Amino acid sequence: LQKELLKYKQEARNLQGIKDALQQRLVQQDASVLQLKQELLRANMDKEELHNQNVDLQRKVEERNRLLAEYKKELCQKDRHLQQHQSKLDEMLRQLSEASYQQVDLERELEHKEALLAHCMKREAEE
Repeated sequence: LQKELLKYKQEARNLQGIKDALQQRLVQQDASVLQLKQELLRANMDKEELHNQNVDLQRKVEERNRLLAEYKKELCQKDRHLQQHQSKLDEMLRQLSEASYQQVDLERELEHKEALLAHCMKREAEE
């Protein structure tokens, strides 16, 4: 009985050692699981933060695209106005040029008539 008791005590010690080793392993695995859960939580928080940043950046891009479209529209309107003013300027320059030619013609005609008048006055004075 004593041998059997020693045998069972030895077996109980062995089983207790196995149990302690398994418990230690379980504690380590629990710690690893806890660490993995923390990392997963951090990763999810980072993912959420990145998602929020992405949404914010997309909103900013959309706002800039809207502003860009408005600026392009304004630029097109200003281009049209500029073309209209350029056309008016060209027309005024053409009219000014015509007026200048007419002025030159009228000045020549005036000089010619003044010359005729002077000639007539001279002839009249001679007579």
